[in-house]
Amino acid sequence: MKRVRKYYYNTDTHRFEKLEVSWKARLLRILGFVSAALVTATITVAIAFQFLDSPKEKQLKEEMQALRQGYTGLQNELTELNKELAQLEHRDNNIYRAVFEAPPLPDSVRLGKDYSKPDPNMLAFANTTILLETMHTAVDNMRHRLQLQANSYDTLQKLVETKEHMLSAIPAIQPVSNRTLDRVASGFGYRIDPIYKTPKMHTGIDFTAATGTPVYATGDGTVKESGYDNGGYGNNVIINHGYGYQSLYAHMKKIKVRTGDRVKRGEVIGWIGSTGKSTGPHLHYEIIKHGEKIDPIHFFFNDLTAAEYERLTKIAAASNQSFD
Repeated sequence: MKRVRKYYYNTDTHRFEKLEVSWKARLLRILGFVSAALVTATITVAIAFQFLDSPKEKQLKEEMQALRQGYTGLQNELTELNKELAQLEHRDNNIYRAVFEAPPLPDSVRLGKDYSKPDPNMLAFANTTILLETMHTAVDNMRHRLQLQANSYDTLQKLVETKEHMLSAIPAIQPVSNRTLDRVASGFGYRIDPIYKTPKMHTGIDFTAATGTPVYATGDGTVKESGYDNGGYGNNVIINHGYGYQSLYAHMKKIKVRTGDRVKRGEVIGWIGSTGKSTGPHLHYEIIKHGEKIDPIHFFFNDLTAAEYERLTKIAAASNQSFD
């Protein structure tokens, strides 16, 4: 391809003359073209980076979005778990521990150190490190509270076992079969002594029944004494129930248990008689708490309704003569 020659019209000579371009002018033209191309390319790239993402940036943004969504989901789950745990803590303090007369755990113990709650509005501006630290704090808080709650339930389990044992041990039934409530002859308090005919403190309840009627242990325990008492009780048994409680059964015809035997509530321990200082077949029954003899009428709650208890209380309160 032939090189194109350029001419220009010279007004001085009025002739077309060959256009000669110096190498400096050519260099300037080349430099100008290159500079314009570079500027245009730079502007184009800047605009592209401003409004368009590279494949790697697009992937990173998608991963970051997924991370934030996942974090938000976990935060929502932690919020729901915190609500459920708060309900358990409330029930633990106000129901379970109240039943067993155990003091509630204060919030300062449950929460331990001061855990700050993350502000959801700040999550949009938080970097990954802050998000992870926030999640770690929330999980640490949850772990602490769950461990404390587990320890609390372990304590309650022990209290349940102790309470079950205590409820089985405390005297809670009548020592003889008395569904019609007509076998109570004399109650707790000052009564007329059947021999001396003077007022004397009667430290138990007398149940009248035919000789040979079974006598039942009123609570679980260990036989502390079993034998004949020369002081007036005749054939008698004392059961140690623990928790400060003892029960005494006197004037029996025959004793079934021996000292050291373990007995259960409702187990036959002997039969009614009239041994010792007694004016007729009956059972003299006492409750002893921490060494003090108290009214047994309040310890029949396992086999009496409220109406029956009220009726039996009136019968036992009557001023009459005791049988021993």
